Amino acid sequence: MKSFPFSTYQNRYIINLSFYYIGGFQMVIPKYPDVPTLTKKQIDQITEITFLKEITPQKCDVIFVFGGSHPSNWQAPLEAYRQGLGNRIIVTGGTSLHGMKHPSWNYGDLSEAEVIVNKLMENGVPKGAILFEKNSLHSIANVIEAKKIFDFTKINRLLFVCKNLGAGRQYRVLKKHLPKTITCIPYTFDTSFDGEFIMNRYNWMENEKSRSMIFGEYLRNVCYGRKGGIEPPEKEVQGLEEYVSYYYNLA
Repeated sequence: MKSFPFSTYQNRYIINLSFYYIGGFQMVIPKYPDVPTLTKKQIDQITEITFLKEITPQKCDVIFVFGGSHPSNWQAPLEAYRQGLGNRIIVTGGTSLHGMKHPSWNYGDLSEAEVIVNKLMENGVPKGAILFEKNSLHSIANVIEAKKIFDFTKINRLLFVCKNLGAGRQYRVLKKHLPKTITCIPYTFDTSFDGEFIMNRYNWMENEKSRSMIFGEYLRNVCYGRKGGIEPPEKEVQGLEEYVSYYYNLA
């Protein structure tokens, strides 16, 4: 088996290794893995798996917020609420496993959910419209803990808020752990790298760092799906099997 070393970015971001317990296995996938040369077809397929197909947000029964320390983790659900896309907001998030916060974070040891809830209420969302949990440490736990405070069997459509690059993985978390009858619609926000360029589905392949990050997201979608922690993608990208197998077998 060929050995795939961690990216040169890994020395700076070693703390950002993705450690998840999926089906009893520990998955270790670097945030910035080395990336093979990709064809146009592979890029298009990775884009759709990672970012999902583009879809116009629709009014849903609830707005579900995945935990995070980025300001858009509260700004985006506030925007969706004001647009009438949902009347109730479910907020999740304790303290993330990697322990890193957005540079703007100045809320000490407060959980991500507490900060998001406080910001929503400061901006006019009534307390009665919000449910939250602050025990989860990663996206799968976000959903599992949310099920303890809300009955998802009584809804048909869910609008979920997350970073654009996490849309595919978060969608597959929801599809795995919530009733199959629920339609899950993404409401995403863009992010930048260390104050550098803002990445999206159209330009991720143009920058070495974002190319590495999105390839890592593709690996997580496939490997976590194979392990059973999330719903697997319908199809995997041909020609990348050796990379997937390498990281899958690290478990």
